[in-house]
Amino acid sequence: MPTVTRIFNFAAGPAVLPLPVLEEAQRDLVALPGVGMSVMELSHRSKTFEDILHLAEADMRALAAIPERYKVLFLQGGASLQFSMVPMNLLAPGTTADYIDTGSWAVKAIKEAKRVGSVNVAASTKAEGYSRLPTPGELKLTPGAAYVHMTGNNTIEGTEWRALPPVGDAPLVCDASSDIFSRPIDITKFGVVYAGAQKNLGPSGLTLVILREDLLERSTDALHTMLDYRTHVQNDSLYNTPPTFGVYMLGLTMKWLLSLGGLEAVAEMNERKAGKLYAEIDRTGFYRGTAKREDRSLMNVTFRLPTEALEGAFDTAATKEGLDGLKGHRSVGGMRASIYNAFPEAGVDALVQFMREFERTNG
Repeated sequence: MPTVTRIFNFAAGPAVLPLPVLEEAQRDLVALPGVGMSVMELSHRSKTFEDILHLAEADMRALAAIPERYKVLFLQGGASLQFSMVPMNLLAPGTTADYIDTGSWAVKAIKEAKRVGSVNVAASTKAEGYSRLPTPGELKLTPGAAYVHMTGNNTIEGTEWRALPPVGDAPLVCDASSDIFSRPIDITKFGVVYAGAQKNLGPSGLTLVILREDLLERSTDALHTMLDYRTHVQNDSLYNTPPTFGVYMLGLTMKWLLSLGGLEAVAEMNERKAGKLYAEIDRTGFYRGTAKREDRSLMNVTFRLPTEALEGAFDTAATKEGLDGLKGHRSVGGMRASIYNAFPEAGVDALVQFMREFERTNG
């Protein structure tokens, strides 16, 4: 069998997966030990798959200290479907939901919530190109709001909340798709945390929802069955066929994160990786970070070069060197290095070395 060479994948999502996870999945792809068939062939009603699902949830609860009063759901439709499910289940008639507008994904969440009910945009940094996050003093919250929605990490603009916005007693709802489990998280500070799997949890096709149980009382029988959180809670995420392979891969990823030493160790790793890259961006001024320093993302490092022509040359040359996926989102341009949990530190070192050489020959 020919040797497979893996390049460094800086793509924003679907993104790099942990190599040990891929290797374990590869070993067991044709037939799980003691089962005789692939996990992709297993009935979702089988005890084997139920054990896989329950172990994934148990490891997640251990990793993130998720209390029993929070329900863990394995759904489909990506975070984009949660833009609708959250207000459908939590935004009752006559109430208002607050949304903090920090970038492109928040805009999409706001659009869907407005289809359901009353929405107050509590703060927005759109006028500044979403280059920073709102300060606590800028938040104009609704007294008695149904909930407050935030986007934990803005993949396109390269900003990330390091401290939670002060929202009082309103349930805090977080789209954590791109930074979930990248550092310790106090789940009890949230009403709902949701995330598409394809950045930090596993392959695309699976969506994670962590929901405080008392909020289920807001769902109504008027909801379509599949859009009602209660359906999935009552059926243990097995009302219909779930993305079985995605659940399996998420389970392996949870085991991998635990093997690293938990979220404290993961946070140290991510701080170190991002620190190296931002230090190079700031070293001479040839590269320019696009996000305000105190709001810089540890997951998506965004930067510009002196000209768009140089950015094109940079992307082309980097790809030839096995540094793939560095082109910024089409809506903002520039460069973006996505360095999620599974991204190896050796890849950051390789990018820093490439950046120095590119500046030497083009600066």
